[in-house]
Amino acid sequence: MHSGQPMHKKDSADENRFRVSRRSVVGGLGSVVAWTIVPRHVLGGIGYIAPSEKITLAGIGTGGQGIQNLAIFAEFPEIQIIAVCDPEREREGYLSWNWAQGKETRTAGREPARRMVEEHYAAQKQSGRWKGCTAYADYRELLEKEDVDAVMIASPDHTHAVITMAALKKGKHVYCEKPLTWSVYEARQVTEMARKMKVATQLGNQGQASEEARLVQEYILDGAIGQVREVHIWSGPRFWPYPTWEGRPKETPPVPEGLDWDLWLGPAPYRPYHPCYHPWTWRNWWDFGTGLIGDLWCHKVSTVFKALKLTYPSSVEASATKWDRDNPEQYPLGVIARYEFPPRADMPPLVLWWYDGGLKPPRPKDLEPGRPMGDVIYIGEKGTLMNHRLIPEEKMKAYGRPPRRLPRSPGHHKEWIDAIRGGPPAGSNFVDHGGLLTEAGLLANVALRTDRKLYWNGPELKFINDEAANQYLHRPYRDGWSL
Repeated sequence: MHSGQPMHKKDSADENRFRVSRRSVVGGLGSVVAWTIVPRHVLGGIGYIAPSEKITLAGIGTGGQGIQNLAIFAEFPEIQIIAVCDPEREREGYLSWNWAQGKETRTAGREPARRMVEEHYAAQKQSGRWKGCTAYADYRELLEKEDVDAVMIASPDHTHAVITMAALKKGKHVYCEKPLTWSVYEARQVTEMARKMKVATQLGNQGQASEEARLVQEYILDGAIGQVREVHIWSGPRFWPYPTWEGRPKETPPVPEGLDWDLWLGPAPYRPYHPCYHPWTWRNWWDFGTGLIGDLWCHKVSTVFKALKLTYPSSVEASATKWDRDNPEQYPLGVIARYEFPPRADMPPLVLWWYDGGLKPPRPKDLEPGRPMGDVIYIGEKGTLMNHRLIPEEKMKAYGRPPRRLPRSPGHHKEWIDAIRGGPPAGSNFVDHGGLLTEAGLLANVALRTDRKLYWNGPELKFINDEAANQYLHRPYRDGWSL
C-alpha cells in the first residue's frame, strides 16, 4: 500500500458527533457546543484546559528534531499528543537538537517518542501512570485511525510534501519542518491546498518569531540604512559528515530490524538501504535532501523576505564546488546563488546573494578589523545592518534602537497553537510566508542543474528562458505515490 492519498473509512454517528464537538471548540467555533464544556475555573484552577478543549496532536517523523518538537509541544496545556509515527522503530545515532545532549547522542524513532510522551503525561498524574499514545510506522494508517486535530511533521525533506498534503486534505492543522517540500512544484501545491482548507499552518523556521527578527524589520522601516539594494547571506560548512566516496556506496547491507525501508523511501526513487542515508545524513543526497540551502535558507532568509517585502524573484543563478552536474547523487560541498528581485512598492530592485559550505561574501567596508562577520548583511544607501545591529558599533550606539512598530511573538510554537484556536495566522504560515519562502530557496537547486541564469515567472510557476529547466521543478514519484 504505497498511495500518497489517505485511505477513507465511514465513521459511526457517535464518532462523527464527537469529532464535530471537539473540532468546533478547537477551531474557535465553541459557541456551537459551548454548553457541553464545564468552565475551566471549576475543574482545575487558573491555566487549566478542559480535555474537550485540548488540541489533539500527532507527531509524524520522530527523529532528533521530531522528538525535540514533541517535547516542546507537550509542555503546552492546550496540546494533547495522542499518536506518533515513524518508519524507524528505534535507533541510536540521531542528531539531538537539544544541544545540552551533544550532537549524535539521541535514540529516536516511534517507540522512544511514544515512551517520552507517555512518561511526560504520567508524571502529571497522581498514579504516575498514563497510556494513551499510539505508535505507527505508516502515516496513512495514523491519519485513517486517529481523529487528531493537528500534526507535526519532521520527516526527511523528500517526504514532507506527501505527508503534509495528506494531512491537509484531511483538514488537519499542520506544523512542518523546513523546507516545506523537496521540490518547487510541491511547495506551490501544498501552499494552495493550505489556502483552500483554511487550516492553521506553521513552518519550522523558529527564528522568525524572535526579537532580533523584529528589530531588523524595524531598522529597515525606520530608514536606518536607507534603501537596500543588496543582501548577503552565508552559512558555515555542513555539520554532518560528507561521504568519502564518489557516487553511491557499492555495499548493500541488510535493512536493520525495525526499519521499514520502503516507507522511509516514500516517493523517492528506489535504492538499496545503506547507513550513509539514515538516520540523518540523508541531507547529503539529492534524492532525499535539499542541501544546505534547504536546511538553512528558511531560517536565515525569512526575516529578509519580511523586512524587504520580497515575493517572487525575477532571476536566479548558481554555482557549486565539488559536484557532478551530469550525474548528481550528492549535494555540492558549497553553493553560491544569486537572486534578483524586482522593485516592490516603495523599495528598489534587490540582489540577494547566498553562500554555503563555508563560502563567504566580502567583508563589509564598515566592519571593524578583527570583528567576526555576521551571517546576514544588509547593504543600504546610508549604511550597513549586520544581523540585527548597525555597523560599525559606534554607529549602533549613536542610533540606538529603532521605534517599536511591530507586535512581538508569543513564541514560534505558541503562534501555531493560537492560530489553531482562532487567533491570527502564525508568522511562517504556508499561505502568507512559508510556502513562498521555500519555493524561492529551492529555485537555486534548479539553477545548479542548468548552469545558467534562469528567468522566473513566479505566478505561472515556470522559467521563461529555458524550457528544459522546468523539468527540474518537480520529479516523478515512485509508482503508487502521489500528492
